[in-house]
Amino acid sequence: MSAHLRPNPAHARPDPAHARPLPAIVPRPQRLRQLPGRFTFDEATALRLAPGTGQAAALLRELLAPATGLPLPAHPDGRFVLALDPALTGLGTEGYGLTVGPDAVLLRAAQPEGLLRGVQTLRQLLPPEALSDTPVRGTDWSVPCVQITDAPRFAWRGAMLDTARHFQPVSFLHRYVDLLALHKLNVLHLHLTDDQGWRMPVAAYPKLTGTGGLPHGGAYTRKELSGLVAHAAARGVTVVPEIEMPGHVRAALAAYPHLGNNPGRRLGVWRQWGVCDTVLGVHDEVLDFCRTVLDEVMDTFPGRHVHIGGEECPTSEWERSPAAVRRAAEEGLDGPKALHGWFMHRIGAHLTAAGRTPLGWTETGDDLPAGFTVLPWRDAGHGLAAARRGHDVIMAPHRSTYLDYPQSDDPAEPPGQPGGIVDLRTVYETEPAPDDWDPEAAARVLGTQAQLWTEYVPTPAHAEYLSFPRLCALAETAWSGHRDWPGFQERLHHHRIRLDTLGVPRRPPTSA
Repeated sequence: MSAHLRPNPAHARPDPAHARPLPAIVPRPQRLRQLPGRFTFDEATALRLAPGTGQAAALLRELLAPATGLPLPAHPDGRFVLALDPALTGLGTEGYGLTVGPDAVLLRAAQPEGLLRGVQTLRQLLPPEALSDTPVRGTDWSVPCVQITDAPRFAWRGAMLDTARHFQPVSFLHRYVDLLALHKLNVLHLHLTDDQGWRMPVAAYPKLTGTGGLPHGGAYTRKELSGLVAHAAARGVTVVPEIEMPGHVRAALAAYPHLGNNPGRRLGVWRQWGVCDTVLGVHDEVLDFCRTVLDEVMDTFPGRHVHIGGEECPTSEWERSPAAVRRAAEEGLDGPKALHGWFMHRIGAHLTAAGRTPLGWTETGDDLPAGFTVLPWRDAGHGLAAARRGHDVIMAPHRSTYLDYPQSDDPAEPPGQPGGIVDLRTVYETEPAPDDWDPEAAARVLGTQAQLWTEYVPTPAHAEYLSFPRLCALAETAWSGHRDWPGFQERLHHHRIRLDTLGVPRRPPTSA
């Protein structure tokens, strides 16, 4: 790199006479120093690309082109330099350094993922109009001169979207990924099956979507899901599929009754909310079914983790089923209730043998087999119990991460999950690794994620209204971990303008 292209922070001392408020970036960078001056993007701005930076360059062009129309071509003397430097080990996989001077920009990271995070920071440094999806004329596309060093606190920063209760079109899933990426959230956990719907096609079992996909909207094609995975990967977001078992399977049993505990019974896809008491049987054909489904899931979703549910599984059908009672005895189990752990172990082992990591919801912290990464949702203390048993943990306590709860007690709030309110500050104060946990247990925490169950969420606009700005708060907690509620509110006030530009609704959608 030519010396005259490298921003020189030693010559860029803050000038009190020209002091400005720090840029309102969400989530807050670990270290941010504002320098005098601004850098302006124009038709002459070119990218100087080091090996391995093509993905970040493509993303930058794709995101800025709709509003700015800037081509940002590659050129050996480009003033915007993207570089990978494996020696930057302190930044980890997703950390980055961004230096903006009046004449040049340098974005560097140890790994490509870090460059993708830096691109999102740059978007927030630009005027909010840069987020528009239509051309904007007459805007000065300049950014303040800054020096930023940034890296995430937790590796897992996610959001779960339930597409089983109310189907959400694939175009919205692409948009939702874009919104997650803007906030440096890196996991879309896609809840694809439940009692009320089955949204993932499986070639060997066409009735799963033919029957189970009918209520509340429809189903995705394999091509649509693969396209979503590629779209997310280009933004540094991993799509984690969830296929519920052995409970929450009424839609599957409506399609294939012989997989249940009463093969002669004919059921419809469940049209109520809550927990249905019909569960999978435990005969060999059921295990073969689950393996076949998961093999296709793994072909579609190449990420390391696969979620297989596991929660809210009533055992009453097993207790009444001679076949299930016999299976429990043959396996040396302490009665039919123990079939839950046996089932999860068998299916988890299939994923593990394929090189994947099984995920599951934990009800108590000690109900899932070894090798599972667990999501405690009933109580944060269950996360501690699971971590002490050797599980990796993704914190998801419902009282601070369930976005289907109303945001306030305002009469204008749309109906939501009964039982409480999860407001912005409650989400902001989520602590994935509480201070009173022992260090060994705290080290098991991979991160946290929010959950948007969609019993009360019929439209994409409603889903966005419930997600933001609460996901902004979760992003802050998971990425930077700073505890500055007034400062967050101040930054969010400006960030709300960005969300407005993106069309994220401030008020409950009238169609909901």
